[in-house]
Amino acid sequence: MRVIGITGWSGAGKTTLVTKLIPALAGRGLTVATMKHAHHGFDVDQPGKDSRLHRDAGGREVLVASGRRVALVRELAPDEPEPSLGALLARLSPADVVLVEGWKGWAHPKIAVHRAANGAPPLHGTLASVRAVASDVPLPDAIVPVIDLDDVEAIADAVLRHGEERDTLLPALQAPVMTLARPKRRDDEI
Repeated sequence: MRVIGITGWSGAGKTTLVTKLIPALAGRGLTVATMKHAHHGFDVDQPGKDSRLHRDAGGREVLVASGRRVALVRELAPDEPEPSLGALLARLSPADVVLVEGWKGWAHPKIAVHRAANGAPPLHGTLASVRAVASDVPLPDAIVPVIDLDDVEAIADAVLRHGEERDTLLPALQAPVMTLARPKRRDDEI
């Protein structure tokens, strides 16, 4: 399983790129798994459904399975830390490629998404783990390769070139190496 992150500031187009990379990689005969970090609470369950009633009644883990899909929802205790990226990667079923959206401060290899209109600086100079930048503008001072954000096939090539094997990465992914806050933009101050 080759693992690579798709990272960038909010609004850069990470999810859009991931949803384009999945069929591009699948079209090459590869199986693709994805992971998405949510900074805020989220829910995959629907109120009133049996699985939600199990959770509401206090079920710490609820597994829902059918002939087509399996979902596991685990409630963390109030004093329980968020699982490490390594622990979460270890739980994934086998796939050829794992696209990890988010987890900027972790040590896995990444492709940074940069969109000029977003108003935030590119991450390639901030994160040592960035192997390439997918950008909508040229970045002449970039210290890593820059790929046109619209060239999904070239970005898919970079995913395969720069992704690293999960089992090699797991020891380094037990804790983040740094935390990042989005820099203020001029219009944030107005």
